Amino acid sequence: MTSQGGKFLSRAAILAACTLSLLWALPASAERIRDLASVQGVRNNQLVGYGLVVGLDNSGDQTTQTPFTSQSVINMLAQMGVNIPQDQARSLQLKNVAAVMVTANHPPFARPGQTIDVTVSSIGNAKSLRGGTLLMTQLKGADGQTYAMAQGSVVVSGAGAAAPGAQIQVNHLSAGRIPGGATVERSVPTSFSQGPYVVYELERSDFETARRVVEAVNRSMGPGVAQALDGRQIRVAAPEYPDARVAFMGRLENIEIQPVQADAKVVMNPRTGSVVMNQLVTIEACAISHGNLSVIVSNETGPTGNPQGSVRLAQDGTNLLALKAGTNLADVVKALNSLGANPQDLLAILQAMKAAGALRAELEII
Repeated sequence: MTSQGGKFLSRAAILAACTLSLLWALPASAERIRDLASVQGVRNNQLVGYGLVVGLDNSGDQTTQTPFTSQSVINMLAQMGVNIPQDQARSLQLKNVAAVMVTANHPPFARPGQTIDVTVSSIGNAKSLRGGTLLMTQLKGADGQTYAMAQGSVVVSGAGAAAPGAQIQVNHLSAGRIPGGATVERSVPTSFSQGPYVVYELERSDFETARRVVEAVNRSMGPGVAQALDGRQIRVAAPEYPDARVAFMGRLENIEIQPVQADAKVVMNPRTGSVVMNQLVTIEACAISHGNLSVIVSNETGPTGNPQGSVRLAQDGTNLLALKAGTNLADVVKALNSLGANPQDLLAILQAMKAAGALRAELEII
């Protein structure tokens, strides 16, 4: 029984080893052109409008502090034939009304009659938009033209309650959404079906990626179909008939190419102290002194001829930390954090390492 169990485990180990070796040998997964580039002129367009949310449960704007809310109500009622005397308009109190800004994205190829989602955000001092209804609001583009009309019940994903001396709130109550709350009234013209060419724009400018895309398109669609204009734009000859062009673009977007290896990069957020880096980040031998911190990074060759890196940090000459796992930035950052370095110290050290040429990576501050 023990012998059979040993054979079973041995076979399982061999199978697992073969599986891991196959996975290790597999190349990087290919990416589709649609994941790497977008068609020039096919884009979203931002819409914005000013409106009123009514039906609130005494959680609307305090009109004494937001006079534009009462003014908007007076103008709306005047358009409906209801005139309010001027002396009464000054003392108008509307606790169930809130002035809001309505925003939406007009998707490409959207036609009149289609619906889009809208976001409703309070611009006054309303406590909550929960349970409110947005009145008909014009949504305009950058050219001042009206492209959609919005109206509907506002959905707020939050809750709140208050009592004398106590208050609790879950999530944000001064903004909400209306799914399908706007109807498109005007389409945005595009250059997609105009001219003999379609231009693709890579999400990230890279000459090698542009070259690979051109080779893949010409190999699949025919020689001379694609041509790289620069490191970002690729011009593709496409049929001029709309139905043939749509079918051509459908095949083109699903062509796969091997992705280019990412650049070594370090991204740091000084507000939160978070540092994110990829596996390609390396550092050279260097010595750093920052305030009461001392950092020494060395590259040495071990007995077997393999490079062995070490990182030593000292603080006030009392604490000493040695890391022998390898000379990489992850060890430096971990050691600095263990000695209590704040985000500003870490940011200054990384910037100095980059300026000195010791940091073999792009440093991005967000």
